[in-house]
Amino acid sequence: MNSTENTNNNTPVIEVSHLTKYYGNFPAVHDISFNINKGEVVGFLGPNGAGKTTTMKVLTGFMPPTGGTVKIAGYDALENYLEIREKIGYLPESVPLYTDMTVTEYLSFMGSIRGMKKNKLSNQISNVIEQCRLGDYRHTIIGKLSKGYRQRVGVAQAVIHEPEVLVLDEPTIGIDPIQVVETRKLIKELGESDRTLILSTHILPEVSMLCKRILIIHQGKIVAEDTPNNLSSRLKGAEQISIEVKGPQKQIQQTLDKINGVEFVQIMENTSSKNIYSYMVQVEQNLDLRSTISKTIINNGWELLKLQNVDMSLEEIFLKLTTREEF
Repeated sequence: MNSTENTNNNTPVIEVSHLTKYYGNFPAVHDISFNINKGEVVGFLGPNGAGKTTTMKVLTGFMPPTGGTVKIAGYDALENYLEIREKIGYLPESVPLYTDMTVTEYLSFMGSIRGMKKNKLSNQISNVIEQCRLGDYRHTIIGKLSKGYRQRVGVAQAVIHEPEVLVLDEPTIGIDPIQVVETRKLIKELGESDRTLILSTHILPEVSMLCKRILIIHQGKIVAEDTPNNLSSRLKGAEQISIEVKGPQKQIQQTLDKINGVEFVQIMENTSSKNIYSYMVQVEQNLDLRSTISKTIINNGWELLKLQNVDMSLEEIFLKLTTREEF
């Protein structure tokens, strides 16, 4: 099968169509489809046991699908396993490191089994050691490294051959908070190139910080696919506006409630002892009433201290999608 190289950023580098994977009679992944374009940084988000790791193993050619197709840069994952391995760098959840080797020895070994030529490999080892901030540990036995630094070695082996696609499966799980920050910084840098990056995780802040688009998987099915902002707009069902006003509480609530398009006004809290209250105003979806609300408040002689749209947090989106009964 001939590869079709992708030069257009709107052309999918990863094409997943009706992917299904069974373990015995259990459907770990059921009929999922999605595309990821060149240069995209996409979060693959789901609770433990949702099918994230199974999907990543199929994408990277480490496990055959039961049904459906996966293409990477035009190559079929089943028919062109060796070509797929050249195109993809993979950091599995449990990194298979040789703990009796030094960092340099291990990276040299991983590059050689990928068929890299000696001169290029030597230069690339230096590059990835610098990129992954392993310079002080290049001659250290891997078994003596902390888990955080072992994870960096795992990232280094994943990019040693300069892959088009990088798949990271739970890259910060089990490492200390300082190393979490450093690893996320490294992932962000890796995602700023033209490389396509998939981050599989159940940690919501990572997706918020690093990804422009999110795929949410639950019980083996894709239940949402969009940007965080678009997911928020789609799921909350109505617009919410947070305001803070100095003035008579009950009168303000009753006045705002009479504005056309306002569904209800909720008093949130008294922010101080000086007649200042916070309100949550829910309005009809796709209706922008910020100007009308602000004019109403000012025309009544009240003091508007704050007015802003409220989006659902990623945590709220995640819970809404993974706890409801039907999708």
